[in-house]
Amino acid sequence: MSTHTEARPQDARVRPTRWSFAALFGLIGAVVVGIVVMAFVWPAATSQPQNLPVGISGPAEAVNAVEDKLAEQDPAPFVLNEVDSREDAVSRIQSRELYGAILLGDQPEVLIATAASPVAAQGLRGVATQLQLQIDTMAQSALTEQLTAITTALASGQLPQLPPGAGQGAAPEVPTVEVTDLVPLADGDATGAGLAASVFPLVLGGMIGGIVLALRVQGAGRRLVGLVVFGAAAGALITLVMQTWFGILEGDWLLNAAVIGLGVSATSALIIGLASLMGPAGIVVAAVITMLIANPIAGAAAPPQFLPVPWGEIGQYFVPGASATLLRSVVYFPDAATAAQWLVLAAWLVAGVILALVGHHRTRAELTPRARELEG
Repeated sequence: MSTHTEARPQDARVRPTRWSFAALFGLIGAVVVGIVVMAFVWPAATSQPQNLPVGISGPAEAVNAVEDKLAEQDPAPFVLNEVDSREDAVSRIQSRELYGAILLGDQPEVLIATAASPVAAQGLRGVATQLQLQIDTMAQSALTEQLTAITTALASGQLPQLPPGAGQGAAPEVPTVEVTDLVPLADGDATGAGLAASVFPLVLGGMIGGIVLALRVQGAGRRLVGLVVFGAAAGALITLVMQTWFGILEGDWLLNAAVIGLGVSATSALIIGLASLMGPAGIVVAAVITMLIANPIAGAAAPPQFLPVPWGEIGQYFVPGASATLLRSVVYFPDAATAAQWLVLAAWLVAGVILALVGHHRTRAELTPRARELEG
């Protein structure tokens, strides 16, 4: 009988991580979480009513009074643009040049477009309330002055001089400030929260599609075919949910699907392109660009003008910002100029495809002939 005892391999045991590395990775994780939270909280913390383009018309004295009142605020919530008439204001609101208009005169009116931005519309409703209070105060002051003058004249034994129209049985009419919503929200999205909240899921959906295609599909041609199918199917299904099911969207169904499909495809293309060029690190870079940089400055929940300058404008050159603006325009503002947003989304899509092709050809050049044959 053998007395030899087999030695167990000591290398098979898992060596514990050093305490210093454990602490370091915990610290790195905390920093990453802090950066993510900062990226998503920063827009809400720094956003404020400012630089909103609004039309104004009326007597010069009344317009100057409104301008002086706004100048007292820092920052001024509105950038006032003179409009020639009510028709001019309506046209410029419906083309998304203005968020609303303040029309002064005998029949004061405030024009709003809730579909452009519920936050901006609420601010303009506040202006209408302030105007009405001012008109009521002036009317009450004028009536008080008239009563004082009549009382003084009677006390002195004189016949009071009544203003024209007085004593005919009708009190002077006080103007009422009308608020007209030119472009209201869809019935299924009365507060606008649905459309604003949809931007993040669209971004996340585009990222998921790109990551799956980059990791599970081999070959540039096959990935691009998958990208086309994914974009078309995602656009149709998301529009089916948002418009047909929940009623958040309205208007041309196919056009809405095209906008959504192009938006998610542009995000996916960026991930596929950078992954082809850089490997798994490319996915991380694309995620940082999309989630931590572009999404917080997209200006979906509030107007881009409310963000600190120039971040609101910069956000419109990324996929989330261009997608949000384009979708809102095609749904509610058919007269709005949308060429810039179409070009931005198309540029990101094309850039992603080019990066994917460059990375594919570089990888093929590094393969042996036999591996190249098998890969193809």
